[in-house]
Amino acid sequence: MAFFGAHGQLARVLPGYEERPAQQRLAEAVRGVLEDGGLLLAEAGTGTGKTLAYLLPAVELGRRVVVSTGTKNLQEQLVNKDIPLLAKALGREVSVAVMKGRGNYLCLLRHASFAKGGTFRQTDEIPLFESVEAWATETETGDRAEIADLPDTVDFWREISATSETCIGQSCSVYDACWVTKMRQRALEADLVVVNHHLLCADLAVKDGSYGQVIPPYDTVILDEAHLVEDVATQYFGVQVSSYRVEELTRDVESALKEAQLDAREVRSELASVRMRSERLFRQLSRGPARRLPPNWITTRATEEALALLQRLEGLRTALLAIPDRPETIAGLAGRCLTLAGELAFLFKAEDDGHVYFIETRGRGVFLRAMPIDVSERLKELMFDQVRAAVLTSATLAVDGGFSFLRDRLGIEATDELLLPSPFYFEDQAVLYVPRGLPEPPAPGFVDHAAEEIVHLLELSRGRAFVLFTSYANMNAVAERIAGRIDYPLFIQGEAPKPALLETFRATPHAVLLATASFWQGVDVVGEQLSCVIIDKLPFASPGDPVVGARIDRLRSRGRNPFAEYQVPVAVLTLKQGLGRLIRSASDTGILAVLDSRLVRKAYGQRFLESLPPARLVHDLAEVERFMA
Repeated sequence: MAFFGAHGQLARVLPGYEERPAQQRLAEAVRGVLEDGGLLLAEAGTGTGKTLAYLLPAVELGRRVVVSTGTKNLQEQLVNKDIPLLAKALGREVSVAVMKGRGNYLCLLRHASFAKGGTFRQTDEIPLFESVEAWATETETGDRAEIADLPDTVDFWREISATSETCIGQSCSVYDACWVTKMRQRALEADLVVVNHHLLCADLAVKDGSYGQVIPPYDTVILDEAHLVEDVATQYFGVQVSSYRVEELTRDVESALKEAQLDAREVRSELASVRMRSERLFRQLSRGPARRLPPNWITTRATEEALALLQRLEGLRTALLAIPDRPETIAGLAGRCLTLAGELAFLFKAEDDGHVYFIETRGRGVFLRAMPIDVSERLKELMFDQVRAAVLTSATLAVDGGFSFLRDRLGIEATDELLLPSPFYFEDQAVLYVPRGLPEPPAPGFVDHAAEEIVHLLELSRGRAFVLFTSYANMNAVAERIAGRIDYPLFIQGEAPKPALLETFRATPHAVLLATASFWQGVDVVGEQLSCVIIDKLPFASPGDPVVGARIDRLRSRGRNPFAEYQVPVAVLTLKQGLGRLIRSASDTGILAVLDSRLVRKAYGQRFLESLPPARLVHDLAEVERFMA
């Protein structure tokens, strides 16, 4: 493709452009699959330029292509940076639409209702609402991402945003002006539809339940950050009912009655009963720690409370439907009662051995969940068997030099596979430091020794570091031990929202950031500002996690080795993601450090090392010091 050549179209619009053969190879492979059909698995190491490599064939295909990526932030990067660059290089407009979940968009009807008589749970949010009011008169998309200073946790947004449960579709008086309607119209007219995995899997779940569709029909899909698809699909193919969800239903019924100026005494009586029965049931369920539920888990007392709640939900539904000349919103609320009761009944029975059932408590909320143990068959049936062409790509897809693990987890058969290493010279740009002498992570003294190593490494790197942990407990314990011992600004995850924390880190010379899972991937800090990435231990998922534990049990029951076949491969991919934060350009240099001696002491450690970028492995801080010098 001349487009990617040293004197091609991309070179003419990108200062300092360097031709990358791996980018060319990936673009050709993507074009072949998109034109001829099939499924391509492609790992493209950091620096390959994979985004433009798949975007060019997608744009040139001449038919609708859905591009799904891992997060909303990556969507924004595609739409605001990568696609405009591609359009500039091509010298023409690219027909593109971005789609996000409903909750990202302002609901005109709910916003108007809240503005008239809504109440704030936190009065300090009133100025934020005033800024939303001003934005609402100017926005062209209704997407909250346009409001840069609106915190993710703002409470009132739930009262004014679009939701699938409150939407009444074409019966809505402002359906044509609705931001979600307009989003879908743009997607219907676009050649390139950019979504995220959460919306993609929500769309698949809706289709599975015969409730229509969210994304316009497509037969060609590109999954970027494809290593995340299994976890997201597990979430969306599951069932969840919480005390919050029942509260929201009752609150929405009250708001609808107020909006319609209805007395409806029977409904109000049933509302009080639903609230009382819900409170009693979830109080029963909240006793004890978060726990996995066996078949026939529900106690006699909880069964009585559950049946009573189901009866009262049916009573509320009947009372809502009995309202004469009821508005469409009331009919929608009756439908929500039916859906909620059906999902509760499924969770109480816990008879489907394809799901793992569990209870957890977060804050005041009690959550009852069922998650599928294996999503491969449903992904195959709902997506991969339905499309003529699919591309799955990421910087981290391969384990043990191949894709067999991913094929098994996602239920796919590839017609083409491509493993492209990073073009960066890791042997010269980084060292991988693994101390031999540290106790293994389960040992009592591990955190103390790890903190000492971290202090020494931060001195060598002069701060400029991410210290990534597999748990909040280790992060907080290390923070206590190193605070006051380093002469560099120290930031800790949770002190501010993630985007703000990242911007502060980028803007603060010699900063050090301590963080957990959400900073292991999708975070990009280029240049000397990040010169060291330290990981406390190998990121094995906890067998105490209900879904992980169920998957381990299922593999073991089938005579397979869950540690070798599941736990190690997942940890390998996660470690590759974490260490991938360091070298983001050809000029980046620095220290990669894993403070887990199992990497060199255990036989399985070799599987990790063989999957990592080929940085020089060292075990002595003196060698790290010489490299940094």
